[in-house]
Amino acid sequence: MTNTSDFKALSQQRFGEYAQGYVTSSDHAQGTDLDRLVEIARPQTDWLVLDVATGAGHTALKFAPYVDRVIATDLTPKMLDTAQAHIAGKGVENVSFQLADAEDLPFEDETFDLVTCRIAPHHFPAPARFVRQCARVLKPGALLVVQDHVLTEDERAAHCVEAFERLRDPSHNRALTEREWVDRFRDAGLSVEHTEQLIKGHEFVSWTKRQGSTPEVVERLVEMLREMPPAAAEWMQPRAVGTPEATFINHHLIVAGRKGGVGV
Repeated sequence: MTNTSDFKALSQQRFGEYAQGYVTSSDHAQGTDLDRLVEIARPQTDWLVLDVATGAGHTALKFAPYVDRVIATDLTPKMLDTAQAHIAGKGVENVSFQLADAEDLPFEDETFDLVTCRIAPHHFPAPARFVRQCARVLKPGALLVVQDHVLTEDERAAHCVEAFERLRDPSHNRALTEREWVDRFRDAGLSVEHTEQLIKGHEFVSWTKRQGSTPEVVERLVEMLREMPPAAAEWMQPRAVGTPEATFINHHLIVAGRKGGVGV
């Protein structure tokens, strides 16, 4: 799908339909990657933080105890409502919520001490524009921290991984390689201070259920895992394919870049 507005509408439709599943998803709610984001960002008690494409609000919730206030945004109204209910249910009061397009942020220049975005940019039609928007709203010296799926540099393997992801979720636009992320940060005027890759394991059954995959789609996904070329299979490490215990992994990148100017 090439039309940007249509692609975003599809994302809104799918995440509106499956919003609640992302609250309880262990892939999103748990993991040492959330702790790593905090360790890398080193948040301060007087900071105003923007969490872009907050989803179920797990990143906003993680940073809230460390900062003065978090603004959590999302493109999908139901997803944002779900995040608000989730965070309010935890008794957290310093997170506010606002509908916003990640590629057209409705905030003034140089507003935030930190911008975060976790496991979302692979849905964005124009990730370079997203990074530029984040850079625009950062204060001089402030940090953008992004975590997302990352692709292998092996083009054939990357194509297989992307086809697999997109079959399960058609709103998956494109993941990037580490090199591509670094280039987008630098093109937006951000100095890349940190990159690291990590592995997240997935239970195949719950992964497909979270996006409401039909039996036909599940069958095709199983076939894709079985037929992957060696480089793609090495990247995804499928196990027990076709059984209820089936698992696979994907790789994530955390990249942090600082806006030029006086440090925070």
